[in-house]
This record gives sequence, C-alpha cells and structure tokens, in this order.
Amino acid sequence: MRENEIPMASFWFTSAPLPGHLDWGGLLKTAQALQANGHEVRWVSEARIAPMVEAAGVPFSAIAHSGWRWPPPPPPPPGSLVAMAADPVVLRYQRALDTWLDETLIPPAVEALRDLADQIGPPDVIVTDPFLSAAALAAELLDVPLVVGGWPAGPPLDDDQLAYAQRPVGREGVARLERLCRQFGLAGTNFGGGAAPCVQSPHLHISYFSPYWYQGESYLPQTVFVGGRASPPRGQPPGWLAEIPAERPLGLVTLGSVFTGDAGFFVWGARALAENGLIPLVVIGYNAEVLAQKESLKRRLPGGTRLLNWVDYDHVFPRLSVIIHHGGMGTTHAAILHGLPQIITPHAADQRGQARRARQAKVGLELRSREIHQGQLPAAVNAVLTTPLVQDAVRSLRDAFAALGGPQRAAELLEEVALGRRLSP
Repeated sequence: MRENEIPMASFWFTSAPLPGHLDWGGLLKTAQALQANGHEVRWVSEARIAPMVEAAGVPFSAIAHSGWRWPPPPPPPPGSLVAMAADPVVLRYQRALDTWLDETLIPPAVEALRDLADQIGPPDVIVTDPFLSAAALAAELLDVPLVVGGWPAGPPLDDDQLAYAQRPVGREGVARLERLCRQFGLAGTNFGGGAAPCVQSPHLHISYFSPYWYQGESYLPQTVFVGGRASPPRGQPPGWLAEIPAERPLGLVTLGSVFTGDAGFFVWGARALAENGLIPLVVIGYNAEVLAQKESLKRRLPGGTRLLNWVDYDHVFPRLSVIIHHGGMGTTHAAILHGLPQIITPHAADQRGQARRARQAKVGLELRSREIHQGQLPAAVNAVLTTPLVQDAVRSLRDAFAALGGPQRAAELLEEVALGRRLSP
C-alpha cells in the first residue's frame, strides 16, 4: 500500500424511509464521496426509497422494516375522551416518540440488520440519520462503530431543561430504551443519557452546518462541522426551467416532501413573490391531500406561477433570488450553499430551530403563520431582497460553509473512524 493510501473499508448508511432523511445537508453525497474514494458503500432501509438512492449510484439493500413508524400514529379524534383529557402538547411529543422509538417495530429492524450482517458480513462503520434507533442498537450488537450524520451531539438534559410537556414523554422514552436494551443484552452505548433519550454516537457526529450556525448552543466534542458547497448540476435542466429567460428573477415556495398540506401557505407565498416581480415556483410534493386540491390550488395562484411536485435543487437553486419555506434541514442547508436569503415559517419539529438560527445569522426572516395571514409576507420578501446586511450575510455564510470541506471532509472523517484512528481536532 502506498504511503497515505486509505485501505478499502465497508460502510452502511441507514435511514428512515423518507426522502428528507437521505439528506440532512449532505448524507447521501457523503456516501457518494466514499464510493469515489474506493470504499464499499451500501444504503440500508425500506424498499420505498431504493429508487432515490440507486439513482444516486449508491447500492441499496432493502430490509422489511427500519424501525421508524410511518405514517405517525394518528392524533386522537376531536371530542374523544383521550383528546379531551390529555394535554395536546404532550400528545404531540408522544406521537413523535412513537415514531422513532416504537418497541414493537425496533426489535425486528435490529434483527433485520443483524441478518444482513450474517449474510454479507458486518460493515466497518454504520452511519445513521439522527433518529434511527434500530441502527444505534444494531451497531452495538454487531460491535461496529456508529456515526450520526446530520446532527450535533448535545449534552444530556435534566428535567429542569425540559418543557413541562416533555418531561413525562422523556421518562417514557427512557423506560422504553431500557426495555429494548435488556431485550438485546445491550448497554445503550449509542444513546445519550439524561432525562430524554436520543441517538448519540460516542465516536462522531457530522454536521453539515458550521459552528457559527449553532452559535450560543452547546455540543459535545465528537461533533465535527463540515459545511458544504453547492454541487454543479448534472445533465440538462428541466424543460420548464430552460424556457424561462435567464434574466427573469425566480422565487421558490415549498414545504418539503412530507408535511405539505398547508395549501394557503403556497398561495400566500406565490402572491408575495409575484408582488415583488418574481416568477413563483411552487413545489407541493406528493402529499395525497394536496394533490387532490391541485386544480383548485392552481386557480388561486398568480399568473405565470409554475406549480410543481418536485425540483432538482442543483438545477433550480442557482436560478433563485429568494426562498420561502418551512425550515426543513435539507432545504435550509441548500439555500445557504447557494447564498439565498430565506423566509421561514416553521411547521414542526426542528424547523423552529432552523428558523431561529437563520434569523440569528441574518440570512433571513422568521414569520409565523398569523403574520403571513396578516399580509406581512410581501414586505418580508422585499426586505430580504434589498437589505445589504442580509445580502452580505448570505454570501459570507455560503463562503464559510464551503471552506469547511463538505461531504468530502465527512468522508475523510468516516475513513478515520473505520481505521480506528483518533479524530483530528
């Protein structure tokens, strides 16, 4: 072996079977970077996401279940005894726990990962999205290092740091994890301690953002920030995009790929863009609820709006002037890499954190739904497009992310874990 040559290693990437869980700012691109470095890479999840992974050139192994419950448990019917007796905020946290820490679904997923290791041999490293409990347990069971992609490792929380609604759900989560560990004879080394459980690697957490993005927040030393840079588009642009003259400014409105049922958000966003002289691109995903309303939605949009189910970020984002969205991690990250000002209306989960961080970094504005309904969105679009402070901030953050190395740096870090080397500071 030549000096400094990295011996081939085997990596499994595991994720929930949702398109957004392939990303986190660069997870799938990290798998591609490892492949380009000559390593054996395999994505392991449920078959429904196989076409997206294989289209990226990454081999895929399907397992019957990933341990992630989807769709989430339905909320109790309005007016039911459960709905009337329970705190709605507690119910929301409980549904989230049932999605990623379901005691009936995780054991067969762990067994499926162990069976795959028996068939083809265990990997040198398992890389997981931040919420796949089965991967965390299976890595300990197989005695394989676990790496979390897309999320910093945070210090454990005590009861005083949890909201009142989180405390009973946190206790239930701790109890579930203890029972799962006893079932498999494990110590739970790939979970964080404290009053609420979380998937946490003792080896490495890769964040595709920067320390500045998480300013004022605490994270553990196994966290490494790798940022990222915009990827050049592959192939020809879609026909609808090529038909729009290059000098015409475009703006994008999206709610991501899953929770896209807020039709009013699309209408308000498109109208705000049109009032500011931009051609609106409205991306609604494949949510059945929205698809059923597609024709009526189209009639409410300004003339010239392109109503789309999906767009290739690498082709579309270089053409944009601004983006109005929900604060999903992948969308937020892509906007930063392309130096785009953002207006974020968070709808769920970590989106509130992304909105707050974008506001802190001066790269965008956070608007609540009621502020949009009060007609504040057109002025917000004008503000982020014309304020020099915002324009300077988006360029500065884009350049800072690019300097951190992106997926190629993430691949190098994973190689170090595979080789058992100590991580570079």
